[in-house]
Amino acid sequence: MTRLIDPSLQELSEIMSGMGDAVIECVALAIDSYVDGTNTKERVLELSDSIRTRYYEVEDLTFDMLLKYQPVADDFRMIRSSTEISYAFSRFGRYAYDITLVRDLFGDVTECTNATLIESCKKVKAMIRDAVMCFADLDVRKAAKIREDEKQIDKIYNRRLPDLIKSSDTRCALAEALLLRYLERIGDHAVFMSDAVNYIVTGKHRPSEERIASHTKE
Repeated sequence: MTRLIDPSLQELSEIMSGMGDAVIECVALAIDSYVDGTNTKERVLELSDSIRTRYYEVEDLTFDMLLKYQPVADDFRMIRSSTEISYAFSRFGRYAYDITLVRDLFGDVTECTNATLIESCKKVKAMIRDAVMCFADLDVRKAAKIREDEKQIDKIYNRRLPDLIKSSDTRCALAEALLLRYLERIGDHAVFMSDAVNYIVTGKHRPSEERIASHTKE
């Protein structure tokens, strides 16, 4: 039986799905602009702005649902967390645009790239895809993996930064430090998003291993 709230929940799902697709494209384009030397600033800005617009749509829709329907606990967790996750999506878009500005400020920096930086870029692109799919599938196992991946991003950042401080190549060092910082912040928001998924499924932002296992799909 269709409930009064169901059409609004379906609309929310569609908006969030569109945001997820835009986020994956936006972050990938931004990272590629740095690594490959391509200029993607205008497209990334367009995507970032569209993600931000949808964030406001989610805010309005969730507020409307809370006022009109007095949602039950499961629906409330989804509504509340969708607001948090849409905000994380908007931050992904903003950091992606900031990455293109690094490329815009320093010019073609492909000669500055190295294995460590490439590793971080690959991990973050994969993490973004996982974060989007984690929410789409409400996959608590994937949420746990995102937290572990973010720790690796932090390790790379903390290990690499002292080398950049001592580098004699100021241009490359500054550009890479900025990029690594944005990648690290993207990782932080991916974890924030995975916590929200955990809350939707288990009622806890950081559930125990036992609780995660009990909600794992076969």
